[in-house]
Amino acid sequence: MQEHESQAATNAARRRWLAAALAVVAATPLAAQAQGAFPNKPIRVIVPYAAGGGADANARLLSQPLSQLLGQPIIVENKPGASGVLAAQAVLQAPADGYTLLFDTFPYAVNAVLRKLPFDPVKDLVPVSQAINMPNILVVPADAPYKNFQELLDYGRKHPGQLNYASYGAGGSAHLAAEMLKRDGKLDWVHVPYKGGAPAITDLLAGQVSAYFANPVSGLAYVQSGKLRALATTGDKRMAALPDVPTVKESGFKDFEVVEWNGFFAPAGTPQPVIDRLAAAVRDAIREPEVNKRLLSMGIEPVGNTPAEFKTFLAGQINRWGALVKANHITLD
Repeated sequence: MQEHESQAATNAARRRWLAAALAVVAATPLAAQAQGAFPNKPIRVIVPYAAGGGADANARLLSQPLSQLLGQPIIVENKPGASGVLAAQAVLQAPADGYTLLFDTFPYAVNAVLRKLPFDPVKDLVPVSQAINMPNILVVPADAPYKNFQELLDYGRKHPGQLNYASYGAGGSAHLAAEMLKRDGKLDWVHVPYKGGAPAITDLLAGQVSAYFANPVSGLAYVQSGKLRALATTGDKRMAALPDVPTVKESGFKDFEVVEWNGFFAPAGTPQPVIDRLAAAVRDAIREPEVNKRLLSMGIEPVGNTPAEFKTFLAGQINRWGALVKANHITLD
């Protein structure tokens, strides 16, 4: 009798253990799915430039539709310094889980060839999606003696060294666009670097500098108000906001294209499904009718490409600006 009761107790214990084990196994896929669903918490987007600038404004414009598409808050943080290096380091120090992203721009590709960096931008950061393109606008004072792009070239060639151009710092798109024109247009003019786009515009309005390759966020309003004259734009096609202003390409420089792009990056090691989810959200955000309309009205071209397309674009940018840096002996001084 005792032996029978002992066996029954053992069997009951086994049944309880088996039931508990089955319960754990049954619950595991649901728990793993809940834990692995992306995103399930707010996403930080770190911008390498100060609040109020072009990159910051674009990041905040995109944050609302991205938040709606991803179902989580998008928190934009500004971390300016060292042409994007500080922001990139902050992203690289975060877990590679898709919850901390870098929203970088043109200097990313230039830093890769012009600066000694504490990280490898190609290997340590993963392209997610190129959100937008911003062709530059070559602007001059409203009372400048040159009325169009060709007249500027003619004036500069007849008066070598007398023209100068503003930039918001070495290595930016305004600087390298002017250096490309110096090389391709055989234009001898002098670089005047500023600490930002605002002081460069201020001195241009006052006639203290001859020209500036402004991005549309900082320069378009001055052109539309008549305070500055637009001579050309630097995109592949005419800017929708300035349909009467020709591109530099139209003026005989078939390879001249400079775009101040903005795009999202994640730390290397971020799972591919997470990268793909983020890229799809950027694409869909860009395609939102109101967002698309707003960007075009600001002189900005919507892109929203795939990680592979963005990677190819970046490789081309690094090669292009590396060649220019070498040909024109450009340094950070």
